[in-house]
Amino acid sequence: MEKAGPRGFMRLLRAARASARGFSGAWRGEAAFRQELALAAVVLPLGLWLGESGVERALLVAPMLLVLVVELLNSAIEATVDRIGLEQHPLSGLAKDIASAAVLMCFVLLGTVWVLVICNR
Repeated sequence: MEKAGPRGFMRLLRAARASARGFSGAWRGEAAFRQELALAAVVLPLGLWLGESGVERALLVAPMLLVLVVELLNSAIEATVDRIGLEQHPLSGLAKDIASAAVLMCFVLLGTVWVLVICNR
């Protein structure tokens, strides 16, 4: 059974507010997110300019957006682990390390796609 809650436009408005709080919190509290946004400010326009077709533009832009998405998830995982407890625990460290590895893999994807698209000319 679903719990009663806002529907329609009000649900969308609340979700938009929650997203805005999430972006704001990531901006204020996560240096990596700010650095990745700075990189995105360069990569996104460059990808749109260098892409010769819609597919190339999508391929050059999408991995950068994925980096930002995964960084937000990484930050959420870190915040959750820290909320649960600040004492050292192997599983807490592993969760944070795995989330960090996911961000690294996105950067590998970004570099690989750029090399493949640009070198294919």
